Amino acid sequence: MKIPVEMPVLVTSALPYVNGECHIGHLRTYVPADIYVRILRKMGYEVIFISGSDTHGTPIVLSAEAQGITPEAVVERYHEHFKRVFKELNVNFDYYGRTDSENNHRRTEEIVKKLIENGYVYKMRIKQAFCTSCERFLPDRYVEGTCPFCGEIARGDECDQGCGKHLEPGEIREPRCKICGSTAEFREQEHFFFNLSSFAEFLTSYLDTMGGTLNARNYAMEWVKKELRDWCITRNLEWGVKFPGRDDLVVYVWVDAPIGYISFTEEFIKGEGEDETEWGKYWKEDKTTIVHFIGTDIIYHHCIFWPAMLKGAGYSLPDAVVASGMVKIDGKTFSKSRGNVVWTTEFLERFHPDTLRYYLVSHSSHTKELDFSWDSFFMRVNNELVGILGNLVHRVLSFAYKNFGVVPDGDIEEEVFAEIEKTREEGIRAVEDYEFKKFVDAVMMLADFGNSFFQREEPWRLIKKGVQGRERCREIVKNVLQILKAVCIPLDAVMPDKMEEVWEQLGMEGDVHSVKLDEMMVPIKSGQALKKPSKLFERVEV
Repeated sequence: MKIPVEMPVLVTSALPYVNGECHIGHLRTYVPADIYVRILRKMGYEVIFISGSDTHGTPIVLSAEAQGITPEAVVERYHEHFKRVFKELNVNFDYYGRTDSENNHRRTEEIVKKLIENGYVYKMRIKQAFCTSCERFLPDRYVEGTCPFCGEIARGDECDQGCGKHLEPGEIREPRCKICGSTAEFREQEHFFFNLSSFAEFLTSYLDTMGGTLNARNYAMEWVKKELRDWCITRNLEWGVKFPGRDDLVVYVWVDAPIGYISFTEEFIKGEGEDETEWGKYWKEDKTTIVHFIGTDIIYHHCIFWPAMLKGAGYSLPDAVVASGMVKIDGKTFSKSRGNVVWTTEFLERFHPDTLRYYLVSHSSHTKELDFSWDSFFMRVNNELVGILGNLVHRVLSFAYKNFGVVPDGDIEEEVFAEIEKTREEGIRAVEDYEFKKFVDAVMMLADFGNSFFQREEPWRLIKKGVQGRERCREIVKNVLQILKAVCIPLDAVMPDKMEEVWEQLGMEGDVHSVKLDEMMVPIKSGQALKKPSKLFERVEV
């Protein structure tokens, strides 16, 4: 999606659910979003990058009960864990909040009250699973049973093992209590529903123009065409945002979680010392482009439930939803319980964060499934990062440092400028299409061109052929250093630590992270001192 450069951009990443540690499946959303933000800034956009921890809901309560601690303690532990992981991976949010903040509670209550005032919320008595052994009503994740649609084993809110359909309270068959294992029975209780079905016409029109990836739009449109069912938006829990006027119910986690995008924007604005009402520019006045990065498993929530809720409460709508494909491990479905998982902290103990960032966006298209394997990771590192990029950096800088010590004189050839400009244009188109693999491929092709150009011109032979040969050698080295500079600028969005090293070895002034893409076409300055190069990447063995 092409965004007017004069319009501010608000980019969000889906909120990680903080009841366990970060694994590489999570990163399929956060790393591409961070890369997108970095590239937009290099294109001249004003961007705010927002996320935070999703802290409410039944799984956190279950986890707390299993450990004999409070939900607050679980949240605190994993909230800090995710913050550390994101910092180590250079996923740099402008603001990272948590949904149990006072501000998010206040904003959630305000929006729910507005939906009630506008006639989009109604109450109804429904059948709710009740455990006679535990003597309490069971929230959705406390219940396990049989899916009424496909017959597979399902949890109370979703058929997670079968058809994937959202389940409302009371729909699951043969309910059992997940705490004690007893058979549950259904009893009536009053709950509140969001009238999602009344938004069908609006959603059809909205999805027609919504930007982002086709998988998000097409998936959502199919649901709208089939049937929209009203959502129960209250749960029997103490941990959560209290439903207005009720002490015995909290709002469903999928109400207050996305509202975090709004409240975190408010908190960021306040922290920057700006007028607190400025958040309205992003969420009330349609003066900002809003882009959500999510996984395919939450398309329904972000493309149907969330925009309907925003529309009903009078807020701005997301302009684009970018949905990543899911992650498999060696061809097997990701599963923590079955051991099909790669934990991020363990990965980073062995490998540089930039190698993981590179792999996550270069291995497959953003919307396609990513099948992680150690063999494919080693291949990407050895063949591409070592064999192409590392080879270009080391051989060119070593030759230039040894023979000149500075960037030599010379003109940049038309052929070189043409390749750089082609890379820049292809990279921008790829970013606008959310095709991060194409972006990386375009830059790596420029690096490959640099290797071929250096090999073809054989400067190591020219430098031995007298004054004329040495003069031509200077020109060749100047041109290849220009290619290296042009590779470094866009690839900084993908591998910020490693490209900072290259930038310094080139003797460039300033911070590569703040350099715009247009600088790719600016000739590298003759006479600037080069630094003695060091190896950028090491080969990894199986």
